[in-house]
Amino acid sequence: RGCCFLDEQATRGVDVEAVQKLLGKRGDLAKLRSRTQRILSLTEAGRQSLAGAEVKREQNLLSPEDLRSGAWEQITLRPYDVTLPAETRYPAKLHPLRRIMEQARRAFLELGFVEVGSPMVEAAFWNFDALFQPQDHPARDMQDTFYMAEPSTAPLPDSDLVDRVSKTHEDGGDTGSTGWGYRWSPDEARRMVLRTHTTAATIRALASHPEPPYKAFCIGWTYRNETISYKHLPVFHQLDGIIIDEHANLASLLGTLSAFYTKMGFSKVRFKPAFYPYTEPSVDVMVYMESRDKWIEMGGSGIFRPEVTEPLGCTHPVLAWGLGVERLAMLRLGFSDIRQLFQGGLDLVEEVPLCR
Repeated sequence: RGCCFLDEQATRGVDVEAVQKLLGKRGDLAKLRSRTQRILSLTEAGRQSLAGAEVKREQNLLSPEDLRSGAWEQITLRPYDVTLPAETRYPAKLHPLRRIMEQARRAFLELGFVEVGSPMVEAAFWNFDALFQPQDHPARDMQDTFYMAEPSTAPLPDSDLVDRVSKTHEDGGDTGSTGWGYRWSPDEARRMVLRTHTTAATIRALASHPEPPYKAFCIGWTYRNETISYKHLPVFHQLDGIIIDEHANLASLLGTLSAFYTKMGFSKVRFKPAFYPYTEPSVDVMVYMESRDKWIEMGGSGIFRPEVTEPLGCTHPVLAWGLGVERLAMLRLGFSDIRQLFQGGLDLVEEVPLCR
């Protein structure tokens, strides 16, 4: 970061007009500002008033050389004005979004969870089918989901697991459900997608660890075919979690999420009934923003349906949630546009307080 004066560049053969035309509307690259040059000179009255004036040498501090040479006797130390603003210092810091993510990660670790992960390029089986989402669901359309061209397919997991999931879709299998009543296609389940939620990670964790007690969370990138706006991006972060416990219930879920948001700085948390295809009952999580005097929805949660858990070998209640990380960061940082979190302006990063 630095500055240069266009009038000086003109003397070096630079086409100043072309530079202004190129950068004039590119505020993200450069800012054009005018400068005023003033030349001062003493009047005759000023010269007369200075006649006989004694010149004193002022310094902010004495150097070792001043002390050795004796020059300090002729030096007047310049007085300090303690009311003047100090120079602004910008210490090294994490990007504000990364800092919020680390705080969220620490909060769940302190609550006794383990962190899990999954590939960002995922098989539709784990992204959709294992969650009992029908293969003709609108969310699977290319208008909502990014499908991979190469590789376009992925191998399916253990055949027994695939068989249980397929039967659950078709007629409910052994879950007591009637299923969706269609012919399940393994080819559709093999399709490769950019994961649309980190639930793909927690559902993998549930399949590999179906017995209680178990608490896991995942925070990471997700992708949806969204139009870019002040509140939507096609690439964003999500925070998912599960709790497997024989005594787990809705009260346990609400208490866990209240504890998390309290750790993240929100004193008021409430919930409202909602609908999600793979949880029942389902609730939305809301926090109160005092600066805006309103309740803000942060994500969805609920108890996994038996059609999700039993094909994976779990016969106990499983609490689950998916929370928006960017929305949390925007509220904490006071941003009104989600794009601010990803733009590369150093000014923005410098001005975000280290503590809030």
